[in-house]
Amino acid sequence: MSPPQPLRTGDAYNPDCPTRHILDRIGDKWAVLVLLTLKDGPVRFNDLRRRIGAISQKMLSQTLKSLERDGLVSRAAFPTVPVTVEYRLTPLAGGLIGILDQVTQWAEAHVGAIMASRRAHDGALADAMAA
Repeated sequence: MSPPQPLRTGDAYNPDCPTRHILDRIGDKWAVLVLLTLKDGPVRFNDLRRRIGAISQKMLSQTLKSLERDGLVSRAAFPTVPVTVEYRLTPLAGGLIGILDQVTQWAEAHVGAIMASRRAHDGALADAMAA
């Protein structure tokens, strides 16, 4: 049996690079919204779902499981009836939250320009199709 191969890092353009898999996770809109929702402290499942809006129970569950698997979110169950479950960020997610906050601030600062660009692009495309 051959020894295990070391993780190949440093080439996010390579589909086998572990970095790419992490970028896939943190680039997912639901993962970003879950992480940002948890930045102020623990939140219960249904509260998360209400705060995020437009996310199905199944998608939220899958997203939380993935983030937990990656070590970015922890799950705590309390013996109540029914069982109370809270989710919180792990220390590993701490540095990521600052970056996600910056991306969100950038998006909010530039949303007007981006929407105007979309309208102009779509209008030019419609004009070209009509011609």
